[in-house]
Amino acid sequence: MTVAEYNKSVDDHSDCIYRFILKNLRNQDKAKDIVQDTYEKLWLRINEVAAVKVKSYLFTTAYHTMIDMIRKESRNTAFEPEKHDRNVPEEGNPGLAQLIEQALSRLPEDQRSVIMLRDYEGYSYEEIARITGLSESQVKVYIFRGRMFLKNYIGSIESVI
Repeated sequence: MTVAEYNKSVDDHSDCIYRFILKNLRNQDKAKDIVQDTYEKLWLRINEVAAVKVKSYLFTTAYHTMIDMIRKESRNTAFEPEKHDRNVPEEGNPGLAQLIEQALSRLPEDQRSVIMLRDYEGYSYEEIARITGLSESQVKVYIFRGRMFLKNYIGSIESVI
């Protein structure tokens, strides 16, 4: 990969990676840090990564960096169970986007990540398996389970709209 190809990858993929990480972490500063770390890792391996595979490399690296950050933070913070057990948000009736965001935040990190890669970024099951390091069948299972949770959490679309 040349420097020009590296710069093109920044222009082409940095926004997508940022949005993917931001949807998972919901923290702009951490998402920016992960994108920066991802491109730093690419720079260090610029001679090893082919330009045609740069998108897959970037998403894989960003995903693993995010997982490492989540695991590190989970060891450092105490877990507080949720105090209410209802599906209706406390702020009133949020818009559909807010409801989906809230539902996604309740998914386990693996399920949330594969659903976001599939439904938000449009990756195939095979590509998601490569990015996450899971088997293709496990990706399908996580997507199925996550969608079932979302369906049950949100309920019928008529009640939301």
